[in-house]
Amino acid sequence: MSSRPEVRLTDARALRGYAHPLRLALVGLLRREGPLTATQAAERLDESVPSCSYHLRQLARYGLAERVEGADARERPWRATAQVTSWDDLSDDPDARVAANELNAIILDHYVARARTHLARRADEPAQWRAVLGFGDALVHVTAAELAELSQRIEALLAEYDERLTDPATRPEGSRPVGVIQLLVPTDPPPPSAAR
Repeated sequence: MSSRPEVRLTDARALRGYAHPLRLALVGLLRREGPLTATQAAERLDESVPSCSYHLRQLARYGLAERVEGADARERPWRATAQVTSWDDLSDDPDARVAANELNAIILDHYVARARTHLARRADEPAQWRAVLGFGDALVHVTAAELAELSQRIEALLAEYDERLTDPATRPEGSRPVGVIQLLVPTDPPPPSAAR
């Protein structure tokens, strides 16, 4: 299993705080590139410095970002507190369930936008990358327990590359960051007798 540090969001306020496209982008950027100032983040995301500064402070409120020592007293970079953010979709709190659904919808929109960006520039990719990048799907008939096991096996496979996230020296020459997006969605509605 993955040993990547994780932040777990448990209440509706934190879920809604994270459910903002710029905040998601900022956390992703800090995870990919390491500590950055608000100015550096704004440059990379083509956003304003005040906006990035505000949203970084909001991320800190929810434990997703923190200040670190800079090169000098004027520089105050931010870093992500963990490599993974998770939340509970099974909360007994109806407000938390609604907030989790809102966050899931924003993240799904983010995934779709990333896929569209890739499609727009796919022709510019070298042939060896075009041959391995793209989309695919598989249909499997499984029980909930089997799906949980399958998901764990996929996570274990991906965990083999965890060290490369934090230690650039372990990245082979020619490697690139690639998002592996996992969607486990049924093709049919739940049966009428399914427990809610």
